[in-house]
Amino acid sequence: VRTLRKDIAGYNEMHSLEDTQEETGWKLVHGDVFRPPSTQPMLFSVLVGTGAQLGTAFLLTMVCAMLKFLNPMKKGQTLSAIIFLYVLSGSVAGYVTARIFKFADAKAWKQATVLTAAGLPGVLVSIFMLLNIFLSFARSASAVSFLTLLAIFALWVCVSTPLVFIGSFIGFKSEKIQVPTKTNQISRYIPELPWYSSPPLSFILGGILPFGSVCIELFFIMSAIWLHQIYYMMGFLLAVLLILAATCAEVSVVMCYLQLCAEDHRWWWKSFFNCASAGGYLFLYSLWFLSSRLNLVGVLPVIVYLTYMGMISLCFSIFCGSVGVITSFWFTKTIYGALKVD
Repeated sequence: VRTLRKDIAGYNEMHSLEDTQEETGWKLVHGDVFRPPSTQPMLFSVLVGTGAQLGTAFLLTMVCAMLKFLNPMKKGQTLSAIIFLYVLSGSVAGYVTARIFKFADAKAWKQATVLTAAGLPGVLVSIFMLLNIFLSFARSASAVSFLTLLAIFALWVCVSTPLVFIGSFIGFKSEKIQVPTKTNQISRYIPELPWYSSPPLSFILGGILPFGSVCIELFFIMSAIWLHQIYYMMGFLLAVLLILAATCAEVSVVMCYLQLCAEDHRWWWKSFFNCASAGGYLFLYSLWFLSSRLNLVGVLPVIVYLTYMGMISLCFSIFCGSVGVITSFWFTKTIYGALKVD
C-alpha cells in the first residue's frame, strides 16, 4: 500500500508539472489495462460466475451450520444442503457472468447463460454418472440409485437453470461496468517479462499461499470425510474460508501489480490461474493423504477416492480463481482511478 501511494503521488506530480520524462511502470499501460480478454471471453466469464456461485453456496452452508440449521455430524444432510444451496445460488452465477461478459462487449448472452447453468454441473454430473455406472457393474454398495440421479437432474433443470437466467437477465439489463481510463484501439507492445511474472512459473508461485492457508484444516476435513472422524468446528471452518478468500485476494493483488509494473496488461486470465493453481496443490495433497493415511484395498476404492477428490479440487480451483479475478478488477479500477491520466 505504501509503494502504491508513493507511485500514485509521483505520477500525479509528474502530470501536474508537465514533466517531459518518459513514463515508466504500470502507468504506461493505462490505455490497455481494461482491454477485455481476447481469448475465450465467454469461458472466462462463466468460470468467474461459477466461482462466485460456489463461494456463495459454501458461505451459506457454513452460516446455516453455525445457526444449528445443519448437523455437521450427519454428512449426508450436510452434502444435501451444499447441493441445495448451490442450486439456490444460481442467480449469483448468472449475474456475475453477465456483468463480466457485457463488459467484454459480447452479445451472445443466451449462450453464455446456458453455459453457466450447464458448465460445472454438467461436468460433475457426467463424471459422477460414469463413476456410478462403473460401480454398478462392479456391484458396489456405494453405487447411487437411479431415482437419486433423477432427482438431482430435476433440481438442476427446474430450479438452478431458471435462477441462472434470472440473474443473467438482471446482469445484462444493468449498465456496463465503468472504468476510469479509455482503452486504446491498438494494443500496446508487451516487453519480455521477468521470471516471476511469466507463466507457468507465476501460476505455480501464486497457488502456494492460498493452499497453505487451508492445508492444516484440510487434514481434519479429509479425516472426517475418508476416515469417518467427527468434525464439528463449523465456526472455525467459516473463519478458514474467509482467510482463504483474503489470501487469494492478496496474492492476486500482488501478482497483478508486479505484472502491470512489467508493462503486461493481459491480467485477466493470469489473475484467474494465479489463484486457481491452488486446486492443483489440493489434488497433490490428496495423493499424499492417499499414500500415507488411507489403507484402501483394491483398485475400485482408489478410483472412487481420486474421482471425488478431483471434483473437489476442480471446485476449489474455480472458487480461488474467481476471487482472484474479482479482486484484481477492483484493484486496477482503484489504482487507475487515482491517477491523473491525459
